Amino acid sequence: MHAEGHDLLHASHHGYVAAVSAAIRAGAPLEVTDDHRRTPLLLAALADHVDVARALVAAGADPNAQDDRRDSAWLVTGVTGSVAMMRTLLPAGPDLKRTNRFGGIALIPACERGHTAYVRAVLRETEMDVDHVNRLGWTALLEAVILGDGGPAYEEIVGLLLAAGATPGLPDREGSTPLEHAEHRGFASLAALLREAGG
Repeated sequence: MHAEGHDLLHASHHGYVAAVSAAIRAGAPLEVTDDHRRTPLLLAALADHVDVARALVAAGADPNAQDDRRDSAWLVTGVTGSVAMMRTLLPAGPDLKRTNRFGGIALIPACERGHTAYVRAVLRETEMDVDHVNRLGWTALLEAVILGDGGPAYEEIVGLLLAAGATPGLPDREGSTPLEHAEHRGFASLAALLREAGG
């Protein structure tokens, strides 16, 4: 790896915007990767360095490049829940169908982790498939019910998913619906929302 590439990775990881801009001007390859195949843009997304990501996107960095864990800059926004990063990457044309190592799109980890602002924004501002099924056989709705705590954040997420057209009765691989999972876990308010939606 030549020096500019190393500098760009280091500066992106640490959020040094001026150093990132200098490395880009010096001809650093935008898609240079570290030992885990992480690009500068992915490192910036992981650390939520929005200004760095903005500079990289303006220079033409790829939001879809995946590392050795199949994470990409776009996919990790669903994990971090950063609305600012999500909006910074949108102009770069992220592949909304690209999946992580669990076969999930960015929406799914956001629902699992209770990132309400992110879920609201990504449903409103992209054409993401709200019924995408991951390798576990779970949709975003199932993840929110099964892996959430049934509290206010998850109530809001379930409501947002249903309002965005999520199929309320889409079951998991064992045939259990989100409503059945909610009832089994004692999440009365989630169960009420799902019942009302026809789940």
